[in-house]
Amino acid sequence: MVEGPKLRYSISVVSHGQGALVLAFLNDLDRVQPRDFEVIITSNVPETLPPLDHLRMPISVVRNPARLGFGANHNRAFEKSRGDFFVVANPDIRLSELDLAKLAQPFVDAHVGITAPRVVDSAGRPQDSARRFPTWSSLLARALSRARRADYECDTPTAVDWVAGMFMMLRRSAYSDLGGFDERRFFMYYEDVDLCRRMWASGWKVIWHPGIGVIHDAQRASHRSMPHLRWHAMSAFRFLTGL
Repeated sequence: MVEGPKLRYSISVVSHGQGALVLAFLNDLDRVQPRDFEVIITSNVPETLPPLDHLRMPISVVRNPARLGFGANHNRAFEKSRGDFFVVANPDIRLSELDLAKLAQPFVDAHVGITAPRVVDSAGRPQDSARRFPTWSSLLARALSRARRADYECDTPTAVDWVAGMFMMLRRSAYSDLGGFDERRFFMYYEDVDLCRRMWASGWKVIWHPGIGVIHDAQRASHRSMPHLRWHAMSAFRFLTGL
């Protein structure tokens, strides 16, 4: 692992015993040019990460003594980060190609706080990673519908209500001004929705950039795990009620 040029981006990824996924993500990142980024890996559960010495990027590893939630982990990583822009990424993201500078282009508008790429699954099917803010009625319709139409369909950078936290790039000053993710109200799920709503409320824009793509091999833990299902339901309730 070596130091590169001035760090423009800090990429935060959290592992829950997912060392193999993290390594695959880092191997993809190792092909990204220019190498003007650092990676902060947070190990949220006891685990032995695979060897990382072959990677040509600055890497920091944080090992949590106790498990933290999604927002808390990325907030701690932000405190350690040095880049001009802060990137939140899931370990199950894969990169066939990634142009960080292109994803950052919307930041030429001083009012943009977040950008995010187009997300597809491993079969190339688009995922609904850019959405309108949920309501009680929209969540009910979503739960009852098998065919889900995308909230946004466009080919150019577009202002959207919110983008999913599986991969998002944030302006450092915007993230700092808002205090990052709300780790007090949300342990897991809806942190991204809440952050985007607070961005808009504070005068920042959220931009979806469909010209940049990443692959997400979704784990969908809330569809299989009762604790995750409870967290998901409680987070939705807190977002919609403001509690």
